[in-house]
Amino acid sequence: MPKPESFPMEKIFVPTKQKKTLRPETVAEIAESMLEIGQQEPISIRRDGDRLVLVEGLHRLEACKALGETTILGVLVPAEVAQYRPQLAERPEVEAERIKMARLKQLRLEKEAAEASTAGLKSAGATEVSRIRPAKGVRDNAKASAGRIAKSKPKTLSDWITQQKGSGGRY
Repeated sequence: MPKPESFPMEKIFVPTKQKKTLRPETVAEIAESMLEIGQQEPISIRRDGDRLVLVEGLHRLEACKALGETTILGVLVPAEVAQYRPQLAERPEVEAERIKMARLKQLRLEKEAAEASTAGLKSAGATEVSRIRPAKGVRDNAKASAGRIAKSKPKTLSDWITQQKGSGGRY
């Protein structure tokens, strides 16, 4: 395999047929990964006269563009190899990478949602507690009888049954 080189992205031509396969969500996932760990696999390009033509790596190329890069790591492949390359959908390692990236994204989103939920509950809980608890000695139910308020809450089921029997209530 040829050694990866740095190529200026503005000189890389992307065939129209490849442009139609572009998926923005995949570009975003790859860009996020590149921010964390960098470009792990070079793109494949071939020479066509004075220009460079993209053979493989459209989403990586677009992710680098989205990140504001001006160059990208790539390898030059002969035109013969480029013509007989397997389609992306036929390559199991590409599909495995997509699945892995989707799983990582889902885990990150779940973690962020859990953190946001926890933070929201903490802030809402502090305001709820102040609204729910009346000041000490203030009754919050004007219709409640003094006898009912004076009774302590039963700690066990048997205490509750005993309390109900004593007050003539049904259980």
